[in-house]
Amino acid sequence: MKNYILEACVDSVESALAAKKGGAVRLELCSNLIIGGTTPSPCLFQEIREHSGICTHILIRPRFGDFCYTDYEFRVIRREVRNFRELGADGIVIGILKPDGTLDMERMKILMEEAGEMSVTLHRAFDLCVDPFVAMEQAKELGINTILTSGQKNHCLDGKETLRKLVEREEGKITIQVGSGVDAETIRRIQPYTGAHAFHMSGKINLESPMIYRKEGVSMGVSSISEFEIIRTKQEKIHQACLVLESL
Repeated sequence: MKNYILEACVDSVESALAAKKGGAVRLELCSNLIIGGTTPSPCLFQEIREHSGICTHILIRPRFGDFCYTDYEFRVIRREVRNFRELGADGIVIGILKPDGTLDMERMKILMEEAGEMSVTLHRAFDLCVDPFVAMEQAKELGINTILTSGQKNHCLDGKETLRKLVEREEGKITIQVGSGVDAETIRRIQPYTGAHAFHMSGKINLESPMIYRKEGVSMGVSSISEFEIIRTKQEKIHQACLVLESL
């Protein structure tokens, strides 16, 4: 398949470099990938830009959880968009919902203005919208470039019917980017069915911490998450996904 997009979601320089070597054409940069991603630090972005040079979109998400934000949170989001634009990010990944599950058009318009010439992706807040087809038309109206979605399911294969209908409605105005559970085999199964040409994956593996001494009974956060496992993108997983895309 020509002109495909394979985006790697990363939260470290090491993962960014592995993704680039594997053949990813774009990064979605975040922090805390283990909880679905939050806004990364400017210093992390600058380090990745210095060492990789790959097109990088920045996830702007101030916290874990839903996408209905307080006035304070919205001000933080707006400032982060402005800051990353000034730092030279290629794009941002955003999404704000109202309590009734509709897209918060008023706030999204403000963020689109702040984004300027950057590419804009509507992230998986879209998968929590009450009506994905209405939200898609609103995204077109806003001038959003990409919608990252699993078809409103936990795994994109379970959402393939909705994904197919969304791709049919792109109309050259927006790109549906398939995410959640994406790997080489998933792409092989879902691409011919949906017609999608953009995919989003982490290609992650769990690495053992190099720590030898490990203090028992002390947790830095959620006790069910080990302090001694590190999530990293595996170059080969990205490469295998690229090979599948090139063969379709």
